[in-house]
Amino acid sequence: MKKTILITGATSGIGKATAQLFAKYHYKIIICGRRKDRLIELEKELSEYTEVHSLAFDVRDKEAVSKSINSLPDYFSDIDILINNAGNAHGLDPIQTGDLEDWDAMIDINVKGLLYVSKAVIPKMTAKKSGHIISIGSTAAKEVYPNGNVYCGTKHAVDAISQGMRIDLNPFGIRVGAIHPGMVETEFSEVRFKGDADRASNVYKGFHALQAEDIADIIHFVVSRPYHVNIADLVVMSTAQASSTIVKRD
Repeated sequence: MKKTILITGATSGIGKATAQLFAKYHYKIIICGRRKDRLIELEKELSEYTEVHSLAFDVRDKEAVSKSINSLPDYFSDIDILINNAGNAHGLDPIQTGDLEDWDAMIDINVKGLLYVSKAVIPKMTAKKSGHIISIGSTAAKEVYPNGNVYCGTKHAVDAISQGMRIDLNPFGIRVGAIHPGMVETEFSEVRFKGDADRASNVYKGFHALQAEDIADIIHFVVSRPYHVNIADLVVMSTAQASSTIVKRD
């Protein structure tokens, strides 16, 4: 029987690469994102390999999250795997000059959005006493760096929520884990620097950064372990990256 996987933030980066990989392994895929045009394009691509259903919503909107996930047709409603991937960084300012809207966006997407989606998916997992939840964190969950303040705070929250979720869902036999990547070459930095492509591209210059496909491959490895094996917490960086602030560049 095919397993069903729901992926948030599926229209780009890690989420998109994960959807593409799992489709090739013939999982049933539920792709979620804000950008309908990208969802339509991705659904068409993945449909060559497997059954796909798309849900367009913003994880910050708790009513839209609940309504969308509860609207899933029966064939897709039994979710086996949830990948909490939607997340963003906004700005890179010291705390004293930080932008309140940036703070709100990071807290609403990275923390509250993760909770809203999990809340909508978990009841069916607890009812059947099985499931797997993986949240995509960051090395920022483990190490605070200069000007990271609120972003690092949200990723520390993802780490703590994942740990708490694992404890609370343990009686139901549900696997819960988090994957914390270092620098991954995606649209992430362009979003952080608000469309400044030159500044964003400089982040990845001079070294071989992780790619979205690398993290997708790791997610598949985690998911495909025997059910009695739960990879609870995993940090991954490129060889060139030693910490959030130390990177060997050419």
